[in-house]
Amino acid sequence: MAAFRKVLIANRGEIAVRIIRACRELGIGTVAIASSADADAVHARLADEVYEAGGPKAAESYLNLDRILEIAKESGAEAVHPGYGFFAENAAAAQRIIDAGLVFIGPRPDAIELMGDKVRAREAARGAGVTVSGGTGSLSDPDAIRSIAREVGFPVILKPTAGGGGIGMQIAEDEAGLDKALQTAQRLAKASFGNADVYLEKYLPNARHIEIQLLGDAHGNVTHLNERECSVQRRYQKLVEESPSVALTPVLRERIAGAAVRLAKGVRYTSAGTVEFLLGPDGEFFFLEMNTRIQVEHPVTEMITGVDLVREQLRVAAGEPLSVTQADVAARGHAIEIRIYAEDALRNFLPSIGTLTAFAPPLGPGVRVDSGVREGSAVTIYYDPMVAKVIAWDRDRPAAIARLSRALGEMRVEGVKTTRELGLFILGLDAFQRGQVSTRALETDWMAKFKEAAHT
Repeated sequence: MAAFRKVLIANRGEIAVRIIRACRELGIGTVAIASSADADAVHARLADEVYEAGGPKAAESYLNLDRILEIAKESGAEAVHPGYGFFAENAAAAQRIIDAGLVFIGPRPDAIELMGDKVRAREAARGAGVTVSGGTGSLSDPDAIRSIAREVGFPVILKPTAGGGGIGMQIAEDEAGLDKALQTAQRLAKASFGNADVYLEKYLPNARHIEIQLLGDAHGNVTHLNERECSVQRRYQKLVEESPSVALTPVLRERIAGAAVRLAKGVRYTSAGTVEFLLGPDGEFFFLEMNTRIQVEHPVTEMITGVDLVREQLRVAAGEPLSVTQADVAARGHAIEIRIYAEDALRNFLPSIGTLTAFAPPLGPGVRVDSGVREGSAVTIYYDPMVAKVIAWDRDRPAAIARLSRALGEMRVEGVKTTRELGLFILGLDAFQRGQVSTRALETDWMAKFKEAAHT
C-alpha cells in the first residue's frame, strides 16, 4: 500500500522512529520535524527529509502548528501522523490540519473531542451499555457530590473533568475526608486545566487496569485485538504492560472486548484507539476512558497478533478498509513490555539528565526494542525521559518473563540513571510472577521492597 507519497510525522523520539519505519516498508516518503535540541536525533536521521521546527521547548517546535503546516506545504507532504502526545488528541489541531488540505492520520476531530471530554465520554459509554462507576455528570456542588458518593459507597475518587495523566485525582476514604478531597481536586483541576469541575467514581483499591485495543475504519468496521493489562503503575503512569491478562477468562474477555467495540461503533470510531477499564477482584469492570490515538504500549498487541497497528492507521487514513476482520485476529503466546526511563527510581523517579555515554539495546529471539536514542544522545529537560521500550514474546507468560529478564540483564545504558533495575526487580517478584498485580501494588508494597533490596 502506498496511498500517500509523503507523510509528515509531527512528533519525535521512539514513536516518530516507529512511524518512519512503517512508512518506509510501505514505500511512503517521510518528513521529520526536529527542534533545535533534536537536530541530530535518531528520528531526524532516519527520515527522508527533516526540517527544523523551532526552539528546544515543545511550545516552540513540536506544538508550533503554524510552523508544522508550513513545513507540510513546503515539503509536499499529503498527510500528518501525530504519534502520541503533542497534537495526537487535540481535536482543534486535527481540524486545522484537515482544513489545510492535509489528511490527519487518526480519528475524526469530532470523535477526538467527544472522547476527550471525560463527562461526555462517560455518557457515551453508558449509552452504549458499558458500565460506568459513579455519576456521569460534571460536578461542582458539594451536596451533589456527597449524594453520589453515598450512593456508590466509599472509598471514592474525584477526577478533573478536563484532566488526564492522573493530575488532580483525589481519594476520599470516607465521608469525613470528602470535603478536603473535593477542595484539593478542584484547586488542582483549576490550576492545571482551567476548569475546576470534577466527576466521581467508586475507588477500587485492588483494581487491575485492562485496556482493549481497537481498530476502526470509515466503512463501519471495528475490530478488537484483545486486551493489554497495564496494572503496574506509579502515579497513574504505566510501567509494565502485557497481553494476555491472567485475570481474564475467555468469557470475561469477550464481555469486556464487546463493551469496547459497542462504544467504538456508537461513536463511529476510525483509526487505532484504546478503551480502558478498571477490573475489580469480583470480575466487575468499569469504563475509565478512551484514548483516541496509538498507545505507547502498542507493541505488546503487535507481538501477539502480528497486526501492524501503524500500517492499519495509514490504511484507514487513506480511505481503505481494515486489512483484518475479527475472525482474522488470533492471539498467540505472551508478550510483556517494560518502559525504561531516564529516572532515578530510588529518588522518587527524579529525571536523570545527561548524555548517553553508552547505549546497547538487547538482542536475541523474541525481543523487540523501540527507542529513539543511540549512544551520544542527550536526555534533556525538554521532553519525556523515556529511553526505550523493551518487549519480549514467548510461548507463555513464564517464558516471556524469563526472556524479558534476560534482555534487561543484557541491556547497557550509561551516562544517566534508568529504571532498568526496577524493571528487573519487578519481573523477579513472586507476586508479579503469580500474576498478583494491581494499580496500587508498586506504590504500596513493591517500591519499599525495591529500596530495601537496593540498600542491602
